[in-house]
Amino acid sequence: MKKLFLLLPLVFWVSGISFAQKFGYVNTDYILGKMPEYQKAQSEIQTLATAWQEEIQQMYKSIEANYANLKAEEVLLTREMKEERVAEIRKKEEEVKEYHNKVFGVGGLYFLKKKELVKPVQEKVFEAVDKVARANRLAMVFDKAGDLVMIYTDPVHDYTDFVLEELGIIEKVK
Repeated sequence: MKKLFLLLPLVFWVSGISFAQKFGYVNTDYILGKMPEYQKAQSEIQTLATAWQEEIQQMYKSIEANYANLKAEEVLLTREMKEERVAEIRKKEEEVKEYHNKVFGVGGLYFLKKKELVKPVQEKVFEAVDKVARANRLAMVFDKAGDLVMIYTDPVHDYTDFVLEELGIIEKVK
């Protein structure tokens, strides 16, 4: 009975090990940075954003020019004419603000285009992560690039290279 009592903790410890879940992590920022299609998508998004920003800046410069013209002609205008011109300029300001919001606001053109271009690449990465997780029998995979703060990570649990291999970006990991 005494031997059984001493072996019981060992049995529980061994059974606990057999039910332990494996986990790993990947760095999706690193993976995406290695993918040419992601870099191409980012470049296209940046080009569009720059063009939209320049367009909006030109609209604001036009409004500033209208204010400068108004100030220069102010002495020649009646009070009603001045109020009418100010109202027109303010209307243009509101239109530019609305356009800016339409492009860069939540759910705007920039957001939609980014989603359209980046989502297929991200899905490809997630599919590769899924395959690697299943092949390595991982219960959980964390993203080191995400909001989850990982103070220390053992490189033994880093499956980033396996995902890159699955995507065909690097040669087989040893």
